[in-house]
Amino acid sequence: MKKQFPALIPFLLLLLMTWVLTAVPARAESTRYKRTVEKYKLPDVVLINQNGKKVSLASMLNTDQPVVVDFIYGTCTTICPVLSAGYTNLQNRLAASGQMPRLISITIDPENDSPNVMKEYLKRYRAKPGWDFYTGRRADIDAVMKGFNAYIPDKMSHYPLNLIRSPKDGSWVRLFGIMSSSELMKEYLQVSGK
Repeated sequence: MKKQFPALIPFLLLLLMTWVLTAVPARAESTRYKRTVEKYKLPDVVLINQNGKKVSLASMLNTDQPVVVDFIYGTCTTICPVLSAGYTNLQNRLAASGQMPRLISITIDPENDSPNVMKEYLKRYRAKPGWDFYTGRRADIDAVMKGFNAYIPDKMSHYPLNLIRSPKDGSWVRLFGIMSSSELMKEYLQVSGK
């Protein structure tokens, strides 16, 4: 049992985060995050996903469905698990209605987040197809963060941020702060028009 317990820690953390994110009273929802609508000029860079495949940022983002983006890293124990639990819940809830959201996590620690590390991270959160984790050259990652007005010079000072791209006009809903699963779902559905 002692040898199996460390393997259960990510699962228990996910369960705890799911409970925290869904147990928040509805009246507190509107004060916990800031919502703005933005237009971004993003760099034309190539990033590498958890399978080692090179993909251009433009091809990831220019789709006919909403795209949700966050910035995380594989060894984070603070904000990243909360954001990732939100992605897991969004995938599970939308899958129940036959939808497969396009979720993109971009590392802020490309020196350490290899495709293997990212693949293991996604496995811990039981990611379904449609959620990809990207790394790349430091200069490219920095350019992407700056393009989203989300530059984080030190991974230890990162913050909770979700961005949802509207397929209608290419605008981005910027969601700054900790959100419940219900809030993220509401924002996603609003952007998707469903």
